[in-house]
Amino acid sequence: MEESVFKNIVLIWAGLAIIIFFLLFFVKAPFGRHSSLNWGPMINARLAWLIMELPSPAVFSYFYFTGQAGTNKTTLIFWGFWMLHYFNRSIIYPLRQRDHSKKMPLMIMWFAIFFNFMNGFINGYFLGNYGHLYSDAWLITPQFISGLIIFISGMFINIQSDNILLNLRKPGESGYKIPQGGFFSFLSCPNLFGEILEWTGFAIMCWSFPAATFALWTFANLAPRAVAHHKWYLKKFEDYPKHRKAVIPFII
Repeated sequence: MEESVFKNIVLIWAGLAIIIFFLLFFVKAPFGRHSSLNWGPMINARLAWLIMELPSPAVFSYFYFTGQAGTNKTTLIFWGFWMLHYFNRSIIYPLRQRDHSKKMPLMIMWFAIFFNFMNGFINGYFLGNYGHLYSDAWLITPQFISGLIIFISGMFINIQSDNILLNLRKPGESGYKIPQGGFFSFLSCPNLFGEILEWTGFAIMCWSFPAATFALWTFANLAPRAVAHHKWYLKKFEDYPKHRKAVIPFII
């Protein structure tokens, strides 16, 4: 693929993220607590989560390992961080979900598959074909070190918040409760904040347009959803903590 073609694909994908960001403030993605039967046939949410998340590590790995630049220490570390995140999100997280009865529209699953395919493609292709731009010395640059700290911090917040949510209900219980502890002291959706932090850190580590585009897409997807969750909590619970923000501490 010519470099100009690849750059245009990434540019168009980044532009689409901006459009989706504004659209999602008017259209709630119909899964989880916002699930709706109006979006067509449904599938078990746990199964859908497995199916829709796996394309990202698979596509990323394919284009990375088949790229013309080959592998090196630095890009293998980037690949490892990508795999680490998606091992948790595509396998560990859905297997830990206790409610096996929830449904998700098939349409949402297919949207997510396309989303994960594109982000896996642009980042895997970039590292597979332009990975020679990263020497071993990149691992001691301010970009890599600061990005690594942000990525690990985001992953910690994401997993800690998931643990709190997964343990909200005792076996056999149903319904919703107000989550407490961790970054829930500041936010309604620290799990989403953690994921935004992760991919912001990854973008800083890589210092590339494809990685920045993925960070942009993560924010565009998750920030509007966090705002919707926050409004839902405020409407659902009269005693919901008023000082909490939706997705960014003290700001949004």
